[in-house]
Amino acid sequence: MAISCPHCGQQYDVTLFEFDRGVRCDCGQWVDLCGGHTLAVPARSPRPARQRVLIMGAGGRDFHVFNTRFRDDDRFEVVAFTAAQIPHIENRVYPPVLAGPRYPTGIPILPEGELEGLISGRGIDQVVFAYSDVSCAFLEATAKRVIAQGARFSLFNVDQGLLPSHRPAVAICAVRTGCGKSPLARYIVHQLRELGRQPVVIRHPMPYGNLSKEIVQRFQTVEDLEKWDCTIEEREEYEPHIQAGNLVFAGADYQQVLAAAEAEADVVVWDGGNNDAPFIRPDLLVTVLDPLRAGHELTYFPGTWNFQQADVLVIAKIDEATDAQVEILSRNIQQYNPTATVIAGRLPIQLSQPAAVRDRRVLVVEDGPTITHGGMAYGAGYLAARQAGARLIVDPRPYAVGEIATAFRAFPHIQAVLPALGYAPSQLDDLQQTIANADCDVVVVATPIDLTRIVAMDKPSVRVSYSFAERDAPQLQRILQQRLFSSRGAI
Repeated sequence: MAISCPHCGQQYDVTLFEFDRGVRCDCGQWVDLCGGHTLAVPARSPRPARQRVLIMGAGGRDFHVFNTRFRDDDRFEVVAFTAAQIPHIENRVYPPVLAGPRYPTGIPILPEGELEGLISGRGIDQVVFAYSDVSCAFLEATAKRVIAQGARFSLFNVDQGLLPSHRPAVAICAVRTGCGKSPLARYIVHQLRELGRQPVVIRHPMPYGNLSKEIVQRFQTVEDLEKWDCTIEEREEYEPHIQAGNLVFAGADYQQVLAAAEAEADVVVWDGGNNDAPFIRPDLLVTVLDPLRAGHELTYFPGTWNFQQADVLVIAKIDEATDAQVEILSRNIQQYNPTATVIAGRLPIQLSQPAAVRDRRVLVVEDGPTITHGGMAYGAGYLAARQAGARLIVDPRPYAVGEIATAFRAFPHIQAVLPALGYAPSQLDDLQQTIANADCDVVVVATPIDLTRIVAMDKPSVRVSYSFAERDAPQLQRILQQRLFSSRGAI
């Protein structure tokens, strides 16, 4: 994303505007985030002794920003969080046990749709945007909404939220949701094990339940998923790690999460969420690019940071990409991160029973976040069904009910596949009913978990799985050894 000076047109990268920063252009104009919004002078009106802050979030990065930036800073009072992207995470409270002694009743978490009323009604001085996988256009429009209400708008500061680790740390991030980051993270954990290491995974937060009980979560067995009452979305991230024998930590306070993980690890693996930046300062940053969405590495926040700061750039889905798509990525890499090591990666797809799909009418159920706010029209399930010779991919929209029907209206790009949404029991019920309503012969389930253990299906189903592989001669294990251990004298 580029912010232009309206006086001379000079462009500046969006990351220059993190948390209340502005830029004095060469022409003398002062430029802030709002797409070239200028101020006559850099000095702003006098601020109150304690600024009233609202943090815009989605139940993850926003809490981390509060914990690391605002919780203990008397110059600021965080009046509220807003919630977006994830259903059913609003209208609750960030509890006192997490908010700290300055907030004895906690901090309300309210719908983002109430943004303007909250700014004007609660005397907000500063709005901090703190969630991920949003377009430049959305950021600019949101900045204008905030500024129109008389408040200041800023992005979270990535560097300020990077926690130092006492262990070597590798972070796996992406430029968009659905690039293939999760299978790459599992591949890297496997490579570390082959090096004789004891890696522990720290997963980007998904604290969708009782926050007071989710300060630190530890996942080692499938029973732990039940213990923490995990949603489908949480299971999709934790369960594949568990099946691979990986120990996973997550939660709501990552200073405590990191300490717990370090006690059981000799190397920490950050498994990112969406296209968010890491919470832990990595010794090695690996960022996944999606050639099927070439160009998005420059236009979706904060994936731009992941792209430009990466030590290693992995071009995933290389077998599905055209030469033109790969060329766009190559040009952007050369311009914005020419020193990064570039690795071509494959995501081989396996269908459990191809014969069950051939010449059948197929309902495809895909990973929810990839298809919804990730913006993909389809995923691995659709590709697997086509490759297996399905006679018809059934349009799920006429059969959708309740919150699933609402999701189709909210994301009109989804037409051929059914997103596996299950953030609440009501969504699970609606997902189950939508599948039951569908006029199809077989259901192709491309979620990373066995969905039939959670959602009853009255039709035959087959599973799709996918993994990561380096296309050319393997490099990642050597890079891990050199960057994480050799430089620390731990060969």
